[in-house]
Amino acid sequence: MVEVWTVDRGERLGVQTVDGIRVRYLPCPLPARRMSSATRFVVSAPVAFGRWVAALRDFRPELLHVQCFGPNGPYAGALSWASGVPLVISAHGETFMDDGDIFGRSALLRRQLRRGCATADAVTACSRVVEDDLRARFGASDVHVVPNGVDQGVVGQVVERLERRADRPTVVAVGRLVQVKGFDLLLRAMVDATTAPRLAIVGDGPERRSLEQLAGRLGLSERVEFLGRQAADDVQRTMSLADVVVVPSRREAFGIVALEAWASGTPLIATARGGPRDFVADGVDGLVVDPEDVPALAEAIDGVLGDPALAARLAARGLESVREFTWDRVAADYERIYRDVMHRRTASGATVRREGAYPLGRLGALLSGRAHDSPP
Repeated sequence: MVEVWTVDRGERLGVQTVDGIRVRYLPCPLPARRMSSATRFVVSAPVAFGRWVAALRDFRPELLHVQCFGPNGPYAGALSWASGVPLVISAHGETFMDDGDIFGRSALLRRQLRRGCATADAVTACSRVVEDDLRARFGASDVHVVPNGVDQGVVGQVVERLERRADRPTVVAVGRLVQVKGFDLLLRAMVDATTAPRLAIVGDGPERRSLEQLAGRLGLSERVEFLGRQAADDVQRTMSLADVVVVPSRREAFGIVALEAWASGTPLIATARGGPRDFVADGVDGLVVDPEDVPALAEAIDGVLGDPALAARLAARGLESVREFTWDRVAADYERIYRDVMHRRTASGATVRREGAYPLGRLGALLSGRAHDSPP
């Protein structure tokens, strides 16, 4: 049985059922440098941690799994340390893809993730670039790579194409409109592309206004459309109706958009900077290009749009490749890690049982600050 514990950001949602899964919203206050914030933290932290302890006693988990280390991470780590419940930490690029660069700004989170990597029963990353970051900056020594997946129910469902305006092909890009996603690089490549395609950008974010202004300065206003945020089904359909999907990120933790492009049956051009390098074979099921090399990105777009045979081959191989990236496979990978963690705990005699009391003997010392060693 699984229960999701997520961050209560002041909504006070308590316990909800979402898609048949019980979701518990828990407070995760962290200290700040301002004296007023620090004072509030001293008052709120014990209450918040008490909520985590109550959740532990109510649900009695055999294992805690942190997906994306943020404000939840220190509390889950402290709860694991106090109770003895095994801890697994999974990183998905939050250490370098966060819009606000929270790990660059917060010494506390950096320190807590280093402790987590050192003390967790298992650490996973969604790609090799995330694994490398965990090893280089956070001291992780044993990292399992568990790739993401995509809904296989949408694979190849839509085969129609957009009605072309004056025989002009369409490029689609999807993602949050932030600097790291490289949409400005794609706009510049559109100027150099001799096939003069249209561009549809799906998503929203703080860079939208500046990207719209850039499109105007580049003389692309008539060829670029900002579609805003779309529901998942609409995103998939938009991709399916395109002639090529481009992922122009300056850095990408994994690149689920690339899987979605494959699933739509549309040729893919993926960034060479990050996660897609793990699974896109250049020239086989996609083209892999450094988006910082704008002329090369434009050449790749022209190459796909100007060569129907290449486009068809990339799309067909993408539909084959995406079938390896199922959520069932992701779940199976995590289940293997869980079994290994529990086996090692059993072998060491430290298994936590669902029945009976948790060994929370360190809890009082933790809350009062009398503990001699620090929680992870």
